[in-house]
Amino acid sequence: MTVTMPLPDAADVAAAAARIAPHVRRTPLLDAQVDGRRILLKLEYLQRSGSFKLRGAVNAILAGPQDLHIVTASGGNHGLGVATAASLLGVGATVYVPETVPEGKARRIEAAGARLVRFGASYAEAAAAAEEAAARPGHRYLPAYDDAAVIAGQGTLAAEIVADEPAVDAIAVAVGGGGLAAGTVLAAGSRTTVAVEPHGCRALAAALEAGRPVDTEIDSVASSALGATRIGVLPYALLSTDSVRSVLVSDDEIRAARDLLWEHFRVAVEPAAATPFAAWLAGRVPGALPCLVLCGANTDWTPA
Repeated sequence: MTVTMPLPDAADVAAAAARIAPHVRRTPLLDAQVDGRRILLKLEYLQRSGSFKLRGAVNAILAGPQDLHIVTASGGNHGLGVATAASLLGVGATVYVPETVPEGKARRIEAAGARLVRFGASYAEAAAAAEEAAARPGHRYLPAYDDAAVIAGQGTLAAEIVADEPAVDAIAVAVGGGGLAAGTVLAAGSRTTVAVEPHGCRALAAALEAGRPVDTEIDSVASSALGATRIGVLPYALLSTDSVRSVLVSDDEIRAARDLLWEHFRVAVEPAAATPFAAWLAGRVPGALPCLVLCGANTDWTPA
């Protein structure tokens, strides 16, 4: 597959880190043990907007023209990241979401100040409507993951991990459209990037099997955050390398990992954020000192 758009690199991640520093939180790294095994947990759910998506949104907005209204599409977290970034930076934003968007995420997008438009039954349908709306003068479309500036912004998360604990040898992240995993590859150096997906949202795994991005069916407890039907072109180009390990987990494993995060650490995250922990619990994350990214907590779920 030939990629016509320029790929971001490690220098772009470093530039993004400097650009977004005044607007995002440097989230903590928890050095922990589970069943006698040491792991690192990147507590990104403590980020403004409740997920890592703010990083890419802030970087992309600042890297582009400042006088345009931002339009995007999202299953929830990217939209909330864009809405929050737009509010912080003083620009207008409209977020298209599928009609199946969780109410908690929709409510938070509107509370952040963006205009919310519900359209279609899937992220793909919402994205098509958003791109059409963004074609009007004075508007700009901001992709959720298939964008160099977005990927570089997401890579700042892994850059923080490496800076805080250079001995980490694997970084496990959840994969939807692939922006976070692609950014992780850029910042991880020689470390393994473990790209974790639910069996029911396997856009990257399907692309690696086919040798190119392909459409997939979506059916998972984590689909509101990881429900991209096709991996991004730029993320795929960065993730189809030997430094990346593609891993699948079941919905039951995700639920169990989410519950265990609460039992062990009193951390309440959305299902997507528990997927790296699920992979680690199942023995599918390599390394003597892996870091698991808990990427978001935009959920109304609370333990009984």
